[in-house]
Order: sequence, then structure tokens, then C-alpha cells
Amino acid sequence: MTISAPERPVGALLREWRERRRLSQLELSAGAGVSTRHLSYVETGRSRPTRQMILRLCEHLEVPLRARNTLLLAGGHAPAYPVSTMDSPRLHAVLDAVRRLLDSQLPYPAVLVDAGWELVDANAAVGLLTEGSADFLLEPPVNVLRLSLHPKGMAPRIRNLGQWRGHILERLQRQVAATGSPHLAELLAELRGYPGGAEPATGAEDVVVPLRYTARGHDLAFLSTTSIFGTPHDVTVAELAVESFFPADQPTAQALRELGC
Repeated sequence: MTISAPERPVGALLREWRERRRLSQLELSAGAGVSTRHLSYVETGRSRPTRQMILRLCEHLEVPLRARNTLLLAGGHAPAYPVSTMDSPRLHAVLDAVRRLLDSQLPYPAVLVDAGWELVDANAAVGLLTEGSADFLLEPPVNVLRLSLHPKGMAPRIRNLGQWRGHILERLQRQVAATGSPHLAELLAELRGYPGGAEPATGAEDVVVPLRYTARGHDLAFLSTTSIFGTPHDVTVAELAVESFFPADQPTAQALRELGC
């Protein structure tokens, strides 16, 4: 895959990431083991950073792998991390492992999504949640956040829509702030335009925000978890996440077993 070099200089991009992480030059230089003066020269363009310097700063700033490649290109260096396509032989073992993970979750729903929240894979139980959604929301590429909050998607069956919507919007806002992704910012603006309100989590009995959902005549309650790969060296793998939904109570667990998802 060809990656175009960015128009902005590497120093300006590094300064943007430092400010996004709310670190001073002194804090970053101390943490990354470089002099404040040299860091200042890098950010202003008076000094060209080496490949090792860029990667060291990126590691301390927790810059995503895709953005690290961009910074390296801006500094005149080759990208460090490959970007595989989903049908690449490189990913066969990874996707096979995820498929086993999704199937092991049955009868509880689980999905595999990419960095833009587009559906990559799902187990059979996810169909229980998407029943009744408009066809256009289920046509690939399916964005799971759009599907869940759209008034013609899952939203009419979410019993605590305001609470769940507030949770989703807050989570996406944090992701936008952390990554600076224009695509996610556009998605956030779109989702904010949907009806449903946005309520804070107020239930004293809840330690996490549950998804309370009605499906096939059953009132279900789920707790969600997110799983990512711990040591990715490929951009595509680093951007994958498994969202799993576990029953929040015994009636939900029983209903899902009876439904045979």
C-alpha cells in the first residue's frame, strides 16, 4: 500500500501530538530522554530528527502506528509499520484466531471492528440485536455506531437509549481527542445529530453502563468489553478491536440460551 508523504513538516506534527497529550516540552524531553533544547529545535524545524528519535518520541506520546508512519515520512524516513489488507495472507492467522474468539462467545454477541468502527466480522448472535434495522444500515461497510444509534437501526429497541447514547458519544469524543482522526470527528458530528438525548449514568446499582435491549419479546441487559491485540506490529492489526456483550443478569443469560443464538 502506498502512503503519501504529509505536507506538514515533522516538527509541527510532533508538536501537535505533544499538545494533544497535554505535555510540555520539558515533560516530553524528560520522559523521552532528550534535551529540551533539541526537542525545541525539532519542533521549530531547526533540527531534523533521526528515525530513532521520531520513534522514541512516538512511543512516549503513545502515537498510533498509522500516525507513526506519517511522522516518519514527514521526517524523510521510510515507514516502520506495514499496512495489510484484510485479505492479505499476513492476516490469515490473526483473523482465524479472532473468528474462534467470536464463536467461543456464543450464545452472546460479539463483533470485530476496525479503527473507524466499521464491522469486519461478527458471530451469529449479533443478528439478534440487528433484527428490525433498516436494510441500508446493514449494507457493507456497516458502521456499528451508526447502526446502534440511528433511529432506523437499533435505537428504538434500546430501553436506556439516552444513557447508552451518552456513553457512546463520550467514548467516541475521547477517541477523537486521542487520535485527531477527521473521519471519527465526522462520525461524532453525525451521531450527535440523531435523536435520543444523552444522559449520564445515574443508576446506583450499575457499576458500568449497561445496554438494556428488547429483542424477540425479551428484555435483555448486557455489559460490554473491548479486546485489542497486545503487541501489534501491523497497522491494520493495531486498529482492530473485539467488542463482546455479556449478560448483565441471569434472566438475560437464560433468554439467550433459550433463543439458541
